[in-house]
Amino acid sequence: MRSLRLVFAGLVVAVLGLSGAAYAQKASKVTVVNKSDWTLVEFYMAPSDSDDWGPDQLKDNIIEPGENFTLTGIPCNTWDLKLVDEEEDECIVEAVDLCKDNATWTITNKMLAACVEG
Repeated sequence: MRSLRLVFAGLVVAVLGLSGAAYAQKASKVTVVNKSDWTLVEFYMAPSDSDDWGPDQLKDNIIEPGENFTLTGIPCNTWDLKLVDEEEDECIVEAVDLCKDNATWTITNKMLAACVEG
């Protein structure tokens, strides 16, 4: 009987742990901080194992230099990110691990310059 209780207790902990993980994924948010000199007008995400870009995460918003934008409900994954600035230059940053309840992703001039050089 004791071993049955231990198994049951283990199952309860496992289920609660999964529920908590699912909730954390639903509640996760990523703050995009623009520390570059360019205004970002579009921001797309795709799982790194996919070629399909999702919708523009900014919609009608922009991220001016020095500003930030918060995305919510981002599932834990490794993402490819596509940024478009006010001059319509595109920058793709691959394999960004966004797997935290509250993550911050900072965009810098160096990061964007690597796209132009690459």
